[in-house]
Amino acid sequence: MKATVEQINAQIEVFVKNSEAQLVKGNKAAGTRARKAALELSKLMKEFRKKSVEFSK
Repeated sequence: MKATVEQINAQIEVFVKNSEAQLVKGNKAAGTRARKAALELSKLMKEFRKKSVEFSK
């Protein structure tokens, strides 16, 4: 579960960096990378939820 949390934190950093680049600098490629990171975050959050439920049992 610790590895999953580390992956989530890494993807959050990628998302924040790229979303700011898109908003501030108008970088279209950064927007694509931010969307990709958001999709990966969604998958990781689902995985975290499963592991968290198992861990709490």
